[in-house]
Amino acid sequence: MPNIRVMHFGLGPIGAAVARQVAGRPGFKIVGAVDTDPSMIGRDVGDVIDLGKRLGVRVDGDAGRAVKAAKPHVVVHCTDSSIKKAVADFEAILRAKAAVISTTEELAYPGYTHVRQARQIHALAKKAKVAVLGTGVNPGFAMDTLPIALTAACERVDRIQISRVQDARLRRLPFQQKIGAGLTTEQFQKKADEGLVRHVGLTESIAMIADALGWTLDRITDDVLPKLATVTISSEFLAVDPGYVCGIIQDGIGYRKGQPVIRLHLEAYLGAPDSYDTVDIEGSPRLSMKIPGGIPGDLATASIVVNSIPKVLAAAPGLHTMRDLPLPSFYPGR
Repeated sequence: MPNIRVMHFGLGPIGAAVARQVAGRPGFKIVGAVDTDPSMIGRDVGDVIDLGKRLGVRVDGDAGRAVKAAKPHVVVHCTDSSIKKAVADFEAILRAKAAVISTTEELAYPGYTHVRQARQIHALAKKAKVAVLGTGVNPGFAMDTLPIALTAACERVDRIQISRVQDARLRRLPFQQKIGAGLTTEQFQKKADEGLVRHVGLTESIAMIADALGWTLDRITDDVLPKLATVTISSEFLAVDPGYVCGIIQDGIGYRKGQPVIRLHLEAYLGAPDSYDTVDIEGSPRLSMKIPGGIPGDLATASIVVNSIPKVLAAAPGLHTMRDLPLPSFYPGR
């Protein structure tokens, strides 16, 4: 496919980062864009994403109209973490028979937590004869696809522990807000109880790993605690005084036969002194991997999305996950 026609659905920080990569790689052509932000509607996509040049494509506020007019091969969807909130978007895209790659975290592996929505999207994609994929850096790579690939070198796997520690000062404002930076402990707890403050995806990653290893889990837990600032910490977007929440500490655990066999540990807070990603596999052989500095969340998410476009266009119709698509890799364009 010499010219892949791409439409962007959502031009927030991640959507804009994806669009900049698409605009900079040969073989891709941006043919449409959708966003509900009134300040973006009607403007040239190049201006909205700070590309430094205009693309001759304007942002539309009507998804159905935009996708019908653009006739894209694939729509990159970057809006919300919730699959329930995104289903209507997918319906509009699939009615136009375009493939979908989405950063909706719950879509990364929805068969454990959102079975009904997963079946609905799968059926719509099959009818449209296109593929749908949920992906990103986490979930989608750092705490699931990468550890799964490492187990290929093992003759036996007993337990897996994965840790991801990030200095959230380097992340976008929506991410800092999602981890509760700047809240009091009371505000944090209220939002945590409502499911509004947490990293979405640990449960999906645990389920993906378990299925890849053929393990049937008894249950999955996903607990989040606030990380409190001990000194004033500032990012580009906000400042957090001592005693206020500067981020989260979150642990997801998958239990098999009553024993914890998959542990995912996440620390994301303003001022984390040492960012890194680690994978520890107990088995034969015992494997340990550490990425000093960690995998950059926003850049890596945009890159994984763009690099997955050819895989999705070549995939069989239906809803896919990173586990069942061919091994992802950098795609330089054509």
